[in-house]
Amino acid sequence: MNNPLFSILVANFNNGAYLSTAIDSIFSQSYTNWEIIIVDDASTDNSIKTVNKYLHDERIQLYINEENKGCGFSKKKCVELAKGEYCGFLDPDDSLEKSAIEQMVNFHIKNPNSSLVYSRMNLCDNNLNLITQSNYAIQITKPNSYLLELPGRISHFAVFKLKSYNKTDGINPNLKRAVDQDLYLKLEEQGNLTLLDSYLYNYRLHKGGISLNQNVDKALSWNIKVRIDTCERRGISIEEVIPKIIQDSKSIHEFYQNSSDYKLGKLLLKPIRFLKSKFKS
Repeated sequence: MNNPLFSILVANFNNGAYLSTAIDSIFSQSYTNWEIIIVDDASTDNSIKTVNKYLHDERIQLYINEENKGCGFSKKKCVELAKGEYCGFLDPDDSLEKSAIEQMVNFHIKNPNSSLVYSRMNLCDNNLNLITQSNYAIQITKPNSYLLELPGRISHFAVFKLKSYNKTDGINPNLKRAVDQDLYLKLEEQGNLTLLDSYLYNYRLHKGGISLNQNVDKALSWNIKVRIDTCERRGISIEEVIPKIIQDSKSIHEFYQNSSDYKLGKLLLKPIRFLKSKFKS
């Protein structure tokens, strides 16, 4: 019986309040041949103390950044440490349904040409009580590309073949947000992106979420950067792609005008100029 190793990847920063729930959901899985790779980004809360309680299990590895490096660096490190044939990120404030890994492994085996398989997700409150089931994810069929879709059309639980990832240049360690979008676009260049029409992931909605509330504009801005990088990598005209993406994201323009995040503004100088020129027309 095919029983490949599955790597659950957790990039954590100050999510100690939720981390036990995430880890416990892995221990509850119907599929047992897994490992957990946790990269902690120099947390200042009780995260390390929480993880230490689980380190008696040899399937769990903990790596601690010497200083805060950001999401891109931490997620890239997770993959570098992974040994599984299949890898999937679990955010430290979320959880998995009990059959999530088993369903993913079986679906990947049936879809050898898929570099990435992604499920639907449950949107939950701060206590992981179900609010609603999200149907925003779609099956992206060729010749269409994820590059032409708004964020969220690929959702958690997103699982990739490690051999497909190793054919890319990997996650950009300099990204602070839109790391998953960067990963999905690179994996699209190595195989099919396939929707598993099942609700396998519990997404916690809370004020500290990296892509929620006051962070929405920043998340969208980094998403624009990732898509511009993809255009340059694929040799595609940016002007053909970005207008479709930004037509539903006009809040980005306001963010660029009012943001005091000068470091981000400097990093995104090229997309800022492009977006401003589009909004003037």
